[in-house]
Amino acid sequence: QVQLVESGGGSVQAGGSLRLSCAASGRTFSRYAMGWFRQAPGKERDFVAAFGWSAGNTYYADSVKGRFTISRDNAKIAVYLQMNNLNPEDTALYYCAAGSPLFGRDYAQPNQYRYWGQGTQVTVSS
Repeated sequence: QVQLVESGGGSVQAGGSLRLSCAASGRTFSRYAMGWFRQAPGKERDFVAAFGWSAGNTYYADSVKGRFTISRDNAKIAVYLQMNNLNPEDTALYYCAAGSPLFGRDYAQPNQYRYWGQGTQVTVSS
């Protein structure tokens, strides 16, 4: 069992930065891949970034490549999302998730993640 709690959301102007944190509980945290997803009002939940449970492999949505960086700290049982050069299209509720995707293409699929946090709101104004 893994419980996830996100923090770090807020309101920023375009071009600004935020760092999201996801604190996890559970002894098996290091066995899971960790992902960030986001959902804007009236839209589907979209993949943002993921960090594999082994080899340190990372995955990013095309829309955030070069601007967002995902990292994890197995000692602190946490995962982070550094978001730079934010724009209004990044406005959404951001979710942290833990799961066991097998292949690279699976990391972007919400149904590959078993555990989810409650989300933290990010609002970017122009």
